[in-house]
Amino acid sequence: MAFGQAKKPPTASAANRVQTANGLLEGGTAASGIREFKGVPFAAPPVGDLRWREPQPVKSWMGIRQARKFGPQAMQLPIYSDMNFRSDGVSEDCLYLNVWTPAKSAQEKLPVLVYFYGGGFIAGDGSEPRYDGESMARRGIVAVTVNYRLGIFGFLAHPELSTESLHKASGNYGFLDQSAALRWVRQNIAAFGGDPKKVTIAGESAGSMSVSAQMASPLSKNLFARAIGESGSMLNTSFGPLPLAEAEKNGSAFAASLGATSLAALRALPAQQLLEAASKPGVPRFAPTIDGYFFTQSPTATFVAGQQARVPLLVGWNSQEMSAPFLLGKEPATPENLRQVVQKLYGDRANEVLKLYPAATAQEAEPSATDLAGDRFIAYSTWKWADMHGQTGGQPVYRYLYARPRPAMTPAMGDAPAAKGATHSAEIEYALGNLATNKVYAWTPDDYKVSETMQIYFANFIKTSNPNGEGLPTWPAAKAGRDAQVLRIDVTTRAEAEQNRARYLLLDQLFAK
Repeated sequence: MAFGQAKKPPTASAANRVQTANGLLEGGTAASGIREFKGVPFAAPPVGDLRWREPQPVKSWMGIRQARKFGPQAMQLPIYSDMNFRSDGVSEDCLYLNVWTPAKSAQEKLPVLVYFYGGGFIAGDGSEPRYDGESMARRGIVAVTVNYRLGIFGFLAHPELSTESLHKASGNYGFLDQSAALRWVRQNIAAFGGDPKKVTIAGESAGSMSVSAQMASPLSKNLFARAIGESGSMLNTSFGPLPLAEAEKNGSAFAASLGATSLAALRALPAQQLLEAASKPGVPRFAPTIDGYFFTQSPTATFVAGQQARVPLLVGWNSQEMSAPFLLGKEPATPENLRQVVQKLYGDRANEVLKLYPAATAQEAEPSATDLAGDRFIAYSTWKWADMHGQTGGQPVYRYLYARPRPAMTPAMGDAPAAKGATHSAEIEYALGNLATNKVYAWTPDDYKVSETMQIYFANFIKTSNPNGEGLPTWPAAKAGRDAQVLRIDVTTRAEAEQNRARYLLLDQLFAK
């Protein structure tokens, strides 16, 4: 280049190229200036002989691989009406992640957020707009969403699978996918301007359970520096994990129901046939397992022993995680109906339960049934995680209660009555700054205020391990083993004393029996 001649700026395509360990990627740039890389493979396609195997390394490629559209979503049926995908169809070939980065170079060493989607381990996808990483990236964070195998593809255990495994384990493939993605992040995120030593893992519902699982697993606990859980954990939950022998028995029975007398026969079946068969009524849910490899013992035992990842934790749940019919079925929420259900569930301890979930009048019965339903569904297990980590983790635990009900629906979406409290998953768009992606609700200035507050807390925690910052109400860390301070997030956000510890201590006793 001649002396004095201006250096040409890089072309848009060159500016969007990143060299990973497996090859060169080319993404795109949003109008905000955030660079986006979608559909990035972090493991080999788990198809054919790799169905129900630990994720295998990605094959490297020559030339430039385009990373401008989301990869396929994991095998699943359309189960949840609030899920909205931007992905390229449904496929077993689903092990892709997405990266949003504000960094202009690989030298910036920005904090990293890795987010796992919810969906009961049977649905969900990293392309959902509510998880979009652009808003967090605009706050100086490299954001990543990760796909992982679901349902029968993610959690089938079978004696032949355990026999063929080097670790004599089976099941937990979805969790192993997440762990593989974290290793990919450790190896590659610096190229996107991220700091592999400042990774926060986060998720909601099954994604939150996944965060607690990764904290408990010896395979993952050194791959991240902090953790965020929104409504869900693997401690003391009805979602498992099952003992391996029991999970293998369920897998064998399922295979027999399809006439598949060998693992080879199971692997030869079309993915859609397996998916539909696994979704039929009466088929046991394919739950996580205590496989001796990903989980060496129950997650609760790991946390009790203080053997989990010893990282700062931001964790909480919503004020109305479930509705009364979850507990009462089609029966109305009357004092008599609630007493009958509690009696059936808790026997000679029923009166103790009813003292904490009172139902002397019709006015009390409905909110008490709602509270007990939400606690049994997910609030208690999340409390258990927060409480145990506070006692044995040696790191701060910041607890929240999310209490902002969603507003009314937009006229185009109908006129369903607004919930009295914050329902399960209602906080996601607020926490990640993605209200505008959800066209179902008529968001108000108050909603955007709540979102701004919650997202700043989250962003501060991702950056510094402490959610507090200038202009925010003080969020004290919870004190271990006694009434904790909890941040109540609403239009007026404030710290308050824990309200329901007695409920959770009783449920803790009852769960242990």
